[in-house]
Amino acid sequence: MQATEKIIDDKIQGKALVTENKAGNTKKLFIESYGCQMNMNDSEIVASILDKEGYNTTQILEEADLVLVNTCSIREKAETSVRKRLQKYNAVKKVNPKMKVGVLGCMAERLKEKFLEEEKIVDLVVGPDAYKDLPNLLSEVSEGRNAVNVILSKDETYGDISPVRLNTNGVTAFVSITRGCDNMCTFCVVPFTRGRERSRDPKSILEEIGSMVAQNFKEITLLGQNVDSFLWFGGGLKKDFKKATEMAGVIVLFILGGLGRCNCITRLNKMLREKTINKTYWALVKNAY
Repeated sequence: MQATEKIIDDKIQGKALVTENKAGNTKKLFIESYGCQMNMNDSEIVASILDKEGYNTTQILEEADLVLVNTCSIREKAETSVRKRLQKYNAVKKVNPKMKVGVLGCMAERLKEKFLEEEKIVDLVVGPDAYKDLPNLLSEVSEGRNAVNVILSKDETYGDISPVRLNTNGVTAFVSITRGCDNMCTFCVVPFTRGRERSRDPKSILEEIGSMVAQNFKEITLLGQNVDSFLWFGGGLKKDFKKATEMAGVIVLFILGGLGRCNCITRLNKMLREKTINKTYWALVKNAY
């Protein structure tokens, strides 16, 4: 196992995401992502939700019925890039007035009034906890009204949605296990744009990882603003690994046993050194299936 810090690859910033087209889907979705890997993962969730609404993804901006940009408020460069892209979208929209433009993610949460009321450059604004509401918001837009939902949730983790794997190499994959942050650092807006910290249901994590292993993925990275704070129904202080829940141990052991390589942006190596993961958790893994 490797416990390494992932560096954001600038080459994937703003890259249009493409999925396998589904027969019968007649609408075109153009979606770009900027910022952290959580945003890239969220775009996969959005693509999965809109797939059920009849959208296939496209890399050709001019043919899109719906254009979405998943945004970041942490990186100044990412926010500047999004601004420039919105100008481009609106230039294309003048040629294709039926095209709808939406902003997702952290900038949506922080600048909702500016986008909709002052600059009037988008049709919908959707915060990171409101992606399941996209079908309703798109209905609002189709009736000629601007639509916005940036309500932060205390429990939304999207654990019941299987993300569409976008632009994957078939070897590496990312699995989200926590969302939000409680640290309230003076310099950081994450608690205000992504909400308070909450952990995903361990069973849904195991199911998603199992699906990745079945598809022969060899490297899985656990995602979250604070992956080492994973906590599900008790277990003591968030970073007290000796009191970690059994299911937290199950997740670690399942990955270590099912994969040739595991990158975890967390303190899992600390857990292993301190021998806080008990091998008897394997019995729980067997019972989970």
